[in-house]
Amino acid sequence: MLRNFIKISFLIALSFNQYSALAADVVKMDRIVAVVDQTVITEQELESRITSLSAQLRKQGTELPEESILRKQILERLISDALQLQYAAQTGIKVDDTQLDKTIERIAEQNKMTIRQFHDALNQDGISIRKFRADIRNEIIIARLREREVESRVNVSESEIDNYLTTQASSNQNQDEYEISHILIRVPEEAAPEDVQKAKTKVDEALAALEAGTSFAKVSASFSDAPNALEGGNIGWKSGSQVPTLFLDALKTMQKGDVSTALRSPNGFHILKVNDKRGGSSPLIIEQTHARHILIKLSEIMSEKDAKQKMDGIKERLDNGEKFEVLARQFSEDGTASNGGDLGWVNPGDTVPQFEKAMNTLKQDEISEPVLSPFGWHVIQVIERRKQDMSKEAARLKARQEIRTRKADEAYQDWVRELRDRAFVELRLEDKF
Repeated sequence: MLRNFIKISFLIALSFNQYSALAADVVKMDRIVAVVDQTVITEQELESRITSLSAQLRKQGTELPEESILRKQILERLISDALQLQYAAQTGIKVDDTQLDKTIERIAEQNKMTIRQFHDALNQDGISIRKFRADIRNEIIIARLREREVESRVNVSESEIDNYLTTQASSNQNQDEYEISHILIRVPEEAAPEDVQKAKTKVDEALAALEAGTSFAKVSASFSDAPNALEGGNIGWKSGSQVPTLFLDALKTMQKGDVSTALRSPNGFHILKVNDKRGGSSPLIIEQTHARHILIKLSEIMSEKDAKQKMDGIKERLDNGEKFEVLARQFSEDGTASNGGDLGWVNPGDTVPQFEKAMNTLKQDEISEPVLSPFGWHVIQVIERRKQDMSKEAARLKARQEIRTRKADEAYQDWVRELRDRAFVELRLEDKF
């Protein structure tokens, strides 16, 4: 009897040990945290985004909100991205590998690295090349979608620019520029009184946290419904005329470091912080270059080597005294050929960097050696230079850009919100196994 008991106990112990060994090998399965129309967002995707974004925010010195709030904020961003990527796929927006490779090469160049060094840096940060490529591809797709669906439809009329400049001129305050951070507590259109009160309570809690010394970035990440909440709500430098009148009225009396009271608009409640402030515009004097060029374009039938050889022949004829404008009319493959290659007065930034760098080294009447740009091979001649007050032109250009940026941002946020409202979204973040 005792022997049988010992045998049974041994078998039970053996089974328990085997079960424990198996349990140690169990890996938690991935689960769905959101259904977004025809796709899903998994917990693994969410955790990966949380890890990478948290590391980025810590690197920037931004305080992180509570984990539960951070998870919800990032999940909403993933939902927004998923909806846009689905819509882009349905409407034919794609990014091929060649375009993706060129973009990543530019990113590496901006970081002053070779592609190999850039890949090594990503590996050191624990980021797989495959994941990085997928993320960059998605960013390009969303940018193209925004351009097609929103920005291409934003128009700025001359009368809007005139009104902008008139308003700016009539108020010295409007010529001030502010670096602003922003918290938005959204209130739905036609919201019920209890929804408005709920938003009001939330904005009061945000203000109380700021008054208690919590950083604006952390309060933004914890409370704001704005798209850049996790980046601390910073919306960069804005001129007085670029922000809504509601904001400007508050900003006029604020100094660097000040935080506004709650501001009510049709979209909800806003809190502003002035990170920095600077004076208005001053005369803009720039050096312009009157130049002309001859261009031999690259194509499937004209290789870089063949184009260079052809350009070397043209340069030799120029060196032997043949007239620039005659050879430009005969050989140049640019729209300026009929005008002898004359580009008119060129402002800094008007041409590609390779062209501008070569042009800036030339003396008056001097002709460059062949210069390679993305368009092909050029020879350039500087005719004359002058300093020009471009304040009026620059003011109109700046006004157009600022009005366009403001209108595009507002239109994009409305478009994304409409996309979200039309979609089927089921949240499962709180589901348990």
